[in-house]
This record gives sequence, C-alpha cells and structure tokens, in this order.
Amino acid sequence: MVRVATIPMHRTLFDAIGKSQLRLAEAQQQMATGKKATTFAALGSEAVRTLSTHSLLARQEAEKIVATRLQSTLALVDAHLASTEIAADTLRTQLLKAIGEGRTDGLQGKIEESFQAFRVAMNADEGGAPLFAGAQSGLPFNATALADTVGMTTADAFANDQVKASARLADGLDVTYGVLASDAGGAIFEAFRTLAESGSFDNTPTAAQTAAMQAGVDRLNAGLKEVRNQLTANGQRQAQAETLADRAGQRSLILQDILAQNEDADMAQVAGELKLRQTALEASYAVFARLSGLSLVNYLPN
Repeated sequence: MVRVATIPMHRTLFDAIGKSQLRLAEAQQQMATGKKATTFAALGSEAVRTLSTHSLLARQEAEKIVATRLQSTLALVDAHLASTEIAADTLRTQLLKAIGEGRTDGLQGKIEESFQAFRVAMNADEGGAPLFAGAQSGLPFNATALADTVGMTTADAFANDQVKASARLADGLDVTYGVLASDAGGAIFEAFRTLAESGSFDNTPTAAQTAAMQAGVDRLNAGLKEVRNQLTANGQRQAQAETLADRAGQRSLILQDILAQNEDADMAQVAGELKLRQTALEASYAVFARLSGLSLVNYLPN
C-alpha cells in the first residue's frame, strides 16, 4: 500500500542519495586528478589568487625561455668573436716576426689562412640566420678571397645594417645583444686589404711590403682592441642572461608551490573522504531499500 505521506519521504531519500552520489563523484574526481577542483570557480575565494598566480607563472616561464635561448646565442657570438681574435692575433705575431727577421717565407699562405678564418667567423649563423648581419638576412661580409679585398672599401666589404638585436629578459628590461660585423671586424678587414694590396709575399719582402706589414700590424692592433671590447661586453651580457634565467626559474618554483597549495588535493585526506562517502552512499541505499519495502499490509492481522 502506498500512502500520500510515502511520496515526500521517498523524494527526501532520493535527494539524499543524489547528494551522496555527487559527493562521491567529487571525491573520485579528486583522487583521479589530484586536484581539489576541475574549474577555477570551484576554488571559491582562492580563484582570483590562483588565476593571478597562473598569469605570473606563465610570464616567468616565458622570460626563462628567452633568457636560456639568449644564452645559447651569446655563446655562439662569443665563440666566433674568439675565433676572430685568434686569427687576428696569430697573424699579428707572424707579421711582427717577419718584420723582425726580414723574411716572409710562408707568410702569404698564413695570411690567406687567417683571412678565411676571419671570413667564416664574420659570416657565422645560428639556425640559418647570420649572427653579425643586424636585421639583414644575407651574409654580412662580402669578400670570399683575400684578392677580393684589393680596392674594396670598408663600406662595400660589410653588408650588415645598424640594427642590433635585443631581447626582453624581464618586465621592462630589454637587453641589446647584437654585434655587427662592421663593428667587430672593420679594422681587421683593413689590415687584410693593406696586405693584399702590397702584392704576394715571397721570401724577402720589399721596402713597400715591410711598410705594409707594419701598417697591417697597426690595424690589427686596433681591430684586436675592438674585438676584445665586444668579447667583454658579450661576456657581461652572458652573465646577465644567466642571472635572469636563474631568477626566473626560482620565481617559477615559488609560484608553482603556491599553485600546488591552492589546487592540489591532499591525497590521504581524499582517500579517507572517498571511503566515508562510499559507506554513506551504501547506507543510503540500504535505508531506501528497507523503507521501500515497508507496507501496512505486513502489520495487519490475518
């Protein structure tokens, strides 16, 4: 027999079972994802703070990526500037030796070798993009052989523009790191041109060639000073990029910890809650089954 009073009782039991099922599903979701909630809205008063922290974390991670990539670029710049320095310094030593001894045995080949090392360094690239060309996509140094430098002006020798690359390493901090081929190699090119225009060096140099070698040494000294200045500045930028990358990484860890506190569920607590909610739901089922089976007929006398 079903009485009118039985209907609201069943409805109340259904509502209670539905709530128990919802709470159990939430606990199961937390156990599966390890998160307190699946939406920011469900975090309640912590939602705004969590959203802000996510934004800050994304910014710090982006800055770390930029700083790390810049470190790689600066390392390449350092390597090729160092190669230029070695080529110029080695040639300077050989010229001084030739001037002192009055002999130029094998000097022509050494000049050619140093020139090629210089050319390769000036036209170095990173992923197909020239390192020392500014905003240009073509090679910044035009001469392909020592003989090409004869009569060539410095302006014609270098095809780079005056745009120096920069990167934003932090909020409001832009670091200019680009090095131009004409700045790093202008004087060194002039040294090669001076030597090339004096003709081929045989065993004994002429007076004009000796004068050309001395002029070449002077220009190499000026070029080495510029290259070393560029190396020093590049080293400072490397240290700055490394420091900023480390700071961004440290800030990211702090922000990740804040997010973990706001978003991550306590798995031991969730496991306990899951067990309790399963037990509560099973109890609700049992009570509903017993109440559903009650009937006045069972208590009427035969």
